[in-house]
Amino acid sequence: MRKPASPPTGPDAGVFTIPARVYYEDTDAAGVVYYANYLRFCERARTEWLRHLGLEQRGLLAAEHVAFVVRSLEARYLAPGRLDDLLTVATRIAGVGRASIDFEQRILRGEELLFSSRITVASVDTARGRPIAIPAALRALLPDTAQTK
Repeated sequence: MRKPASPPTGPDAGVFTIPARVYYEDTDAAGVVYYANYLRFCERARTEWLRHLGLEQRGLLAAEHVAFVVRSLEARYLAPGRLDDLLTVATRIAGVGRASIDFEQRILRGEELLFSSRITVASVDTARGRPIAIPAALRALLPDTAQTK
């Protein structure tokens, strides 16, 4: 496990962001970001968030047979992203359960909100295909401000 980065401070404390460029492959026939690709951007942001904490999904899978699967999601499409846009994917933990994490994720173009979502991921034992408690190594890195559900 790598040493985690310092936690963010200031007004955006607890918000992790990554850039996402819109490529031709991300767009539909109308030239806008295909709706499902917003979910792909969010998935990448959650993966990079985990990596930022010093953990990797491949490591959790190999060492603890744990994977994260989307259990539920709510999505709001507010404005279209377009080819070559530079977007920001902002991720914040909204709640933590024994075997799940709720994320609030937003995709912005500058200050304009294009997409917002609430996504719950469940921690599962890959050998049994059943929910399992969030690994202790990850739970120890979660912010104290994350409300337990």
